[in-house]
Amino acid sequence: MDVLAEPETDTQIVVDHWPAAQRSWRVAMVTETWPPEVNGVALTVARLVDGLRERNHALQLIRPRQTRGDAAAPGNGLHEVLLRGLPVPRYPHLKMGVPSKRRLVALWTLHRPDVVHIATEGPLGWSALQAAAVLKLPVVSDFRTNFHAYSQHYGLGWLKKPIVAYLRKFHNRTHCTMVPTEGLRRELADAGFQQLRVVARGVDTRHFNPLKRSAALRASWGAEAHSRVLLCVGRLAPEKNLGLLIEAYQAMRQVDPALKLVLVGDGPAREALRAAGPEAIFTGVRSGDDLAAHYASADFFLFPSLTETFGNVVPEAMASGLAVLAFEHAAAGELIRWGDNGLVVPPDRPGAFIAAAVQLARDRALGPRLGRQACATVSRLGWEQVVQRVEAEYAAAVAAGPRLQVASRFLPRPKPG
Repeated sequence: MDVLAEPETDTQIVVDHWPAAQRSWRVAMVTETWPPEVNGVALTVARLVDGLRERNHALQLIRPRQTRGDAAAPGNGLHEVLLRGLPVPRYPHLKMGVPSKRRLVALWTLHRPDVVHIATEGPLGWSALQAAAVLKLPVVSDFRTNFHAYSQHYGLGWLKKPIVAYLRKFHNRTHCTMVPTEGLRRELADAGFQQLRVVARGVDTRHFNPLKRSAALRASWGAEAHSRVLLCVGRLAPEKNLGLLIEAYQAMRQVDPALKLVLVGDGPAREALRAAGPEAIFTGVRSGDDLAAHYASADFFLFPSLTETFGNVVPEAMASGLAVLAFEHAAAGELIRWGDNGLVVPPDRPGAFIAAAVQLARDRALGPRLGRQACATVSRLGWEQVVQRVEAEYAAAVAAGPRLQVASRFLPRPKPG
C-alpha cells in the first residue's frame, strides 16, 4: 500500500488496489468526525465501520485530518483517505471538512466503490454527494445531528428554516436516509424528507454492564456505601438543557442530602454549570473502560436533552444498570416504559421531569428495580443486527442505481488491471 500526500492542500490519499472481498461491498464511508473525537456520531460511525469490516466488507474511510500529525492507519479491510479540515466554530478541537469534490472524483475514478455512505452533511459530505453524482454512484446517508434544533441555543434561531431546507435538499438526493428512531422519521417526513429508513443503533453490552461498578471510583467522589450518585454523560453545552439537570439535582437533595452529582464530559457550558452547581463533580471526558466504570458506579442517570437524534448515552446507561430519567424523545422515547425500565416525561413538561427526579430520590427501592429492568431491555440491542440492516440498505441502493442525474461527463468504471 502506498500513501500519496498533497502538501499544498494537506491532503493524504491511500492508493492501492482496494480489493473487495468475496461476497462483500466496497463501501466509501464519508464522515467529518472520527475517534478520538468524543461525540455520538464519531463513536457510532466507528462502531458501524468495525461491524462492516467484521462481516468482510471493504471500507474506504474518508475524513478530515484531525491534527497535523494525523496519519492514515492501514488495516485489514480499512483504507483511510485524509483530507484537509478546519476547526469547528465554538469547538476548535473538532474539525470539519472542506469542499473536496475534485479530489473525490479523482479518487473514485481510480478506486470505484459500490456504494457511498455519507454520515455527515457538512462541506465534505456535500462534496461526496456531488462527486457521486458525477460518477453515478449510489448514495445512502445518515441523519445523525439535529443542527436545526441546535441553532436556537446559540442565538441563531433565524437559521432554522434555511438549515432544514439545506438538510432536506441534501438527504432527498440520496437513495435513502437512515434515522435511528420512528419518532425522528415522522418528524422529518412532516418536514418533507423522503426515502427515510429507521435503522436503530446498538449498544455494546459486553463493555457497558453493571459488573464495571467500582467502589474505589465511588470513594473518589465521596460516596459512601449507602450514598447514591446521580450521573450525566455528554457534551456540556447549551443545547443539552443541563440547567434543568441542576434544578432536578437540587430538588433531589432536599430529599437525599448525601446525593452526589457527577458530570462526565466537557464543553462551553462547563463554567456556567460549575457556578450553578458548585457541589457537582466534573470528571472531564472519559472513554473506554474508564467511561464504563463511571456509568456502572452511579445509581441514577438523568438526561434532560431535547436535541438528540438518538442519544447513545441512554442505552449505555441502561446497559450499565442505571435508573434512567429522560424526556420521551429519541432513544428514551423508543426504549423506556414508565415505571417498568425507567422514567420518561413529555418533552414540554420540565416540572414533571423534576417531580420524577424527586420520586427517584424518595423511593430507594425504585432505582434498583428500574435499573435491573433497563439492563434486561437493552441486552437485545446488539450491533450485529444494526449492521445487517445497513447492509440491506446498501443492497437496495446498489440494485436501484443512483438517484442523481447530472449533465457532467460520465467517468466509466476502470477496467481491472
